[in-house]
Amino acid sequence: PDPAAVSVAANPASVPAAIGARAPQTLKYRMETVELPGKLDDGTSFTYWTFNRQVPGPMLRARVGDTVELTLFNARDSKMIHSIDLHAVTGGHGGGQHTQVAPGQEKTVTFKALNPGLYVYHCATPLVPQHIAAGMYGMILVEPEGGLSKVDREYYVMQGEMYTGRPHGAPVHQEANLEKMANELPDYYVFNGEVGALSKTHKLQAKVGETVRIYFGVGGPNKISSFHIIGEIFDKVYSEGSISSPKHDVQTTLVAPGGATIVELKVQHPGSYLLVDHALSRAGKGAVGVLEVTGEPVPGVYHAGAVQ
Repeated sequence: PDPAAVSVAANPASVPAAIGARAPQTLKYRMETVELPGKLDDGTSFTYWTFNRQVPGPMLRARVGDTVELTLFNARDSKMIHSIDLHAVTGGHGGGQHTQVAPGQEKTVTFKALNPGLYVYHCATPLVPQHIAAGMYGMILVEPEGGLSKVDREYYVMQGEMYTGRPHGAPVHQEANLEKMANELPDYYVFNGEVGALSKTHKLQAKVGETVRIYFGVGGPNKISSFHIIGEIFDKVYSEGSISSPKHDVQTTLVAPGGATIVELKVQHPGSYLLVDHALSRAGKGAVGVLEVTGEPVPGVYHAGAVQ
């Protein structure tokens, strides 16, 4: 493995503050595309292509009606051209048409946030799936007029898959395998970019009685996720990132590659709850996270043994 490898896993608690009820404004964001060696697993590294040195890239937040000015700078030591396509954008290939940025250059696009919802963004430079599989994806939340309901904790989680030249767990610096990518045969499934990102590097945390909201997306580039939390039920699910009409009492929700969902749950019993893709063989390839809940259990909800 590369001795210079660092963790690129985005902290799931790094969620921008809620916007709520305010008039539309002009927001300015600046992002940098960086290629760097990162920790893929214990003893394994990989050359990631990133937005702002993290996977997923930073979560962006706006409200419907806002005008967003987004500048993309490509680091001078990059080897590749990079770009950004935001699914929240109408026109210009989501911004990808006008943000093809060579190393050391920058470009800016301006767009109006027309539709509320949770949207994926990703690099749109050929080979697009190669750029995505290397870590170039993230999400932008466009709040509805008046904002979202208040919750106690918000988290930002994305799933991706990675295609490597050596098998899963090989103690080497892994290189991307484009043949496996074309045949959709991943060696790794990861939450927030690396194995253990949400179980070792970071954990989601909550206290009994709190309501947790998770912004969950799939960078892909190819595989659907069956998102599930072992030992919990989603009280609300905003399917496909649409905020208009939530579903209630959902066990597992499908999220397409390039798609997103918002889930909410009120935690009522302490313990370690596992975030998984319920295509469960993928847990062995890295797709496991932890929601650590502390506090006193709600009487009667759960206990080991017979009725007392």
